[in-house]
Amino acid sequence: MIKIANPIYDVVFKYLMSDNKIAKLVLSTIIGKEVINLQLRDTEKQTDLDKSIKYHRIDFSAEIIDKNNKKQIVIIELQKIRLSGDIVRFRRYLGEQYMSKENTYEGINEKGDIEVKAMPIISIYFLGYKLYKTEVPIVKINREIIDLATNERIEEITEFTENLTHNSFIIQIPYLKERRRNDIEKLLAIFDQSHKKDNDNHVINLNEDDFPEKYKEITRRLVKANSEPEIRRKMDLEDDLIDEIRNKDLAIKRRDDEIEKKNKIIKELEEQLNRLKK
Repeated sequence: MIKIANPIYDVVFKYLMSDNKIAKLVLSTIIGKEVINLQLRDTEKQTDLDKSIKYHRIDFSAEIIDKNNKKQIVIIELQKIRLSGDIVRFRRYLGEQYMSKENTYEGINEKGDIEVKAMPIISIYFLGYKLYKTEVPIVKINREIIDLATNERIEEITEFTENLTHNSFIIQIPYLKERRRNDIEKLLAIFDQSHKKDNDNHVINLNEDDFPEKYKEITRRLVKANSEPEIRRKMDLEDDLIDEIRNKDLAIKRRDDEIEKKNKIIKELEEQLNRLKK
């Protein structure tokens, strides 16, 4: 058994994916396409709950190329607890990606002229909570272009459909437990929270013999991360941040429940008053 730093933590995930070779391997395994260029965009953000609390959202984009030599942008978002406004935040994030000039390139149009083209987007979400009741670790949301009259699939790819819609991958970390049916699930075993070290959420015990040789560089980097004092310190800070956000979320829920209860009492009193007037 080896001890690796838990990559569900933002600081560890960033450390892992900042290695260009490893990041290419992880992305290529998940999406099944060759990664040709990577760009890590790490931006400090303020939480929606309290402007005094800050966290690092990992904006990770990868330029990939498919069998038709089409370029795409891959977005990775690591989210490990359910917070108020998750979906709204994800939509806003996607909107920023669609609008960003960084996600365009100069290409040749049908007339042979140079023009600015948009790169299609693939979303990859690592979720620390269960999204579906069905125990599926990795969900692929795949677009299909269908002839509505015949229900037949249209194989032709156009810029319109490629750039205005996108495929997604959703990784439900809680369902990775002991699932090792293919290369993707074997790779993502590093996220299996059922193998956490006793009383230490920062460390995962991994049987290296069960990990394919081609992924050994990943485990070696996570072993190194586990021995870095600065990374361990930042994991402690992240724990404190998550606890504070969770407490604020609970406080907001209690406040909303109290308001709802008072509104119900007011409504009942108004109904009683109306009956007395009659």
